[in-house]
Amino acid sequence: MSTPTNPSPPIEPDQTRGAAAFHEVQQSAEFGELRSRFRRFAFPLSIAFLVWYFLYVLLSTYAVDFMNTKVFGLVNLGIILGLLQFVSTFTITWLYIRHANRNLDPIAAKLRADLEGRI
Repeated sequence: MSTPTNPSPPIEPDQTRGAAAFHEVQQSAEFGELRSRFRRFAFPLSIAFLVWYFLYVLLSTYAVDFMNTKVFGLVNLGIILGLLQFVSTFTITWLYIRHANRNLDPIAAKLRADLEGRI
């Protein structure tokens, strides 16, 4: 019977110092602000998108006559609302990139520089 081996390498002093520095940064007010800004943006927008998505699914399942309403030619309301799903996805992506560039990335860059200076 063989003895089990530990797959993780031994912890070096630099790793311990790095873990302590990361823990300090994680407990800082700036990191809390970064998390808060991300959550204030991501959670409401995610909920809004999920509501919009499930509304589309429910309408297409239970309001077939409404979705079949002709808008022009062979284009009905279901097609337009389906295409708006793509538009809303791209819009949310663009809004997140803009939000991250303005509100998240500067704080993250400062935290990273501080952390790299401590290790």
